[in-house]
Amino acid sequence: MEMLIRARKMSIWCLCRLVLRALPKIFAFSPSLLKTFQRDEHVHPSLIEGAIVGSELPVDILVDIFALLEIPDLVRAGSVCSSWNAAYTSLCSLGMYRWPQAPCLFYTSELDADNVACLYSLTEKRVYKVTLPEPPIRNRNLIGSSYGWLVTADEMSELHMVNPITGEQFALPSVTTIEQVKPIYDDAGAIQEYELLQYYGEEEFSTPEVYALDKLRDSLYVKAFVFSETSSGSWIVVLLHNPIAQLSFAKVGDCSWTWLPPNTYYHDCVYTDGLLFAVTSIGGIDAFDLTGPTVSRKVIIDRSKDFIFEQLYLVQAPCGDLLQVWRTQDVVRPAEDEEIFVETRKIMLYNVNVKEKKLVEVNGLQDQVLFLGLSQSFFQSAHEYPQLKTNHIYLTDDDTGFALWKSHRRDVGVFNLENNSMEEIVSPRLWCTWPAPIWITPNLSKVSSGNK
Repeated sequence: MEMLIRARKMSIWCLCRLVLRALPKIFAFSPSLLKTFQRDEHVHPSLIEGAIVGSELPVDILVDIFALLEIPDLVRAGSVCSSWNAAYTSLCSLGMYRWPQAPCLFYTSELDADNVACLYSLTEKRVYKVTLPEPPIRNRNLIGSSYGWLVTADEMSELHMVNPITGEQFALPSVTTIEQVKPIYDDAGAIQEYELLQYYGEEEFSTPEVYALDKLRDSLYVKAFVFSETSSGSWIVVLLHNPIAQLSFAKVGDCSWTWLPPNTYYHDCVYTDGLLFAVTSIGGIDAFDLTGPTVSRKVIIDRSKDFIFEQLYLVQAPCGDLLQVWRTQDVVRPAEDEEIFVETRKIMLYNVNVKEKKLVEVNGLQDQVLFLGLSQSFFQSAHEYPQLKTNHIYLTDDDTGFALWKSHRRDVGVFNLENNSMEEIVSPRLWCTWPAPIWITPNLSKVSSGNK
C-alpha cells in the first residue's frame, strides 16, 4: 500500500508540470474546474491533484494528458490506479504516444541483480532502473541499439531484440542461419560447437575456426542495427559480423539471415527510403536496395582514405545529407598495476557529396548534438534538449579490439569538438564495465502491433 501511495504521489507531481498543456480540453469537459484555477494565479500540486482525481476525468482526456509525459513518468502514472492504467494501456496500444524522448545511457551496475539495468537520463540527470526478461542482461553481449530496442547475444550466441521499457522480447533468426556459421552436433543431435567459415564471396582466405557455444558471439558479432520500415510498418535488423565485418539482414518474422552481396570491413550503416547505406573502413560507401526480391550492391564512393586507422560512422543529418564521422582513438598505458584502455583523441566530420563522389569537411555541429557508439549513430537538437551540450559528441565504446575486454575501462564521455577534449558524463562513473554501456532512446513501440 505504501508503495502504491508513493507511486501515486510521484505521478501527480509529473502531471502537475504538464497538465496545463491539456487544460483547454479539460476545461471544456468541466467548467467548474476552470473557475477553481482562476481563483489562484499559482498552481499548486495539491490543487491539481484534487482537480484531476476529484473530477474523474474520462480515459480519453487522461490519454491527452499522459501523451505529454516523458516515458519514465508515463510508466509510473500507469501504475497509480485502474483508470490511469487504462489510459496508459490505451495510449500505448493505439500507437498514439509520440512525445520525443531524450537519449539515455543504458548500463548495468554491480549493486543490482543480474536482470536489472539502469537508464541514466541526460536531461534529468537521474537514474531509472528496469527489470529485463530472461536471460539476465549481465550474461548477454550488447551489440546494438536503435529505436529503443536493444540487440543482445545470449550464452548460446543466439540473438534477441528486447525493449527495456515495455519488456517485449523476441528471438531473431538463429545464428546457425548466418552464411558462415555451421553447427557441430554431438551424438544426441544437440549443438555442441559452432564452426565459423572464413570466406566472403567465393574466396576462402583461412581455415575454419571452431568455437564453444558461448564464445562464438565474442568473435562473430560486431554491431547490429534495427531500422523502421515505414512502408510496411515492420522492422529490419542489419547485422555487421565476422569474418572481416560483412553484412546480413533479416526482416521481423524471417526464419533466416540473408547474406548481402560480398564486401568487407564495414563499420556503420544507415537506412532510408528502402536503401541501406554502409561505410567501409577506407571511407567507401555502398548502397543496398532491400525492397526487391534480390539485393545487389551499388558503390556510391569507392574509397576516401588508404589506411584502416579511425573508427568510421555513417549518419543522416537533420537536413537529409549523409555524414561520415572519423573517430581516432589511442591506447592509453597508465601505471604498471593498471590495465590499458582506449581513449578518443580526435573526431572529424565530413559531408558526403554523392553526386561528385567525394567528402567535404564539416566545421562543427552548430546547434546539433551527435551520439556515437554501439548504438545507431544519430543527431539530437540542442534546441529541443537544452540540457545537452551543443557542438559536442556523446560517445560510448565500440572498438571491437577493446569493447569485448570485460574488465577494461570504457571510452564513454562527452567530446568537445572545439578543443578535442573529453568530459565525463557523470562523476563518479555509475556503470560497470560489462556489458559495455550503450545509448538508447526510450520507446514504447511494440513489434507485435506494428506501432512506432
